Amino acid sequence: MGFLIDTCIWVDVERGTLAPADVARFTGTDAVYISPVTIAELKFGADNASDPNIRQRRQAALFRLKRKPVLRIDETTGEIFGSLAAQMKALGLQHRHRVQDLWIASQTIQHSLTLLTYNGKDFIDIPGLSLKFINNGVL
Repeated sequence: MGFLIDTCIWVDVERGTLAPADVARFTGTDAVYISPVTIAELKFGADNASDPNIRQRRQAALFRLKRKPVLRIDETTGEIFGSLAAQMKALGLQHRHRVQDLWIASQTIQHSLTLLTYNGKDFIDIPGLSLKFINNGVL
């Protein structure tokens, strides 16, 4: 067992509103992984920061975060993604504007992990996804 950590959690760690020890307290001794989707989202945020100090802080946080094991997106991930999108469409659920969330969910399912997130509304309707929530920043 292990955890894939959603981007929103890492953003709060970078901002200092959530300590890495808080995340570790929640995940325990289980392995913690990062998605390349999260790296892309965090890189976008760092590169688009207008304040040079914020940009530098975000870049440093991203550099530290990339020490975590990164899950690859491969053909199996793609198959899971396609299946999830089709299932959601068949159920009348929104899937087209949730591409990043579906990639993260696909990796979580592929590797039999649990997704740790604040954003339950972004993931709760994705079939077969194991979720753990941090509510309002409280573990």
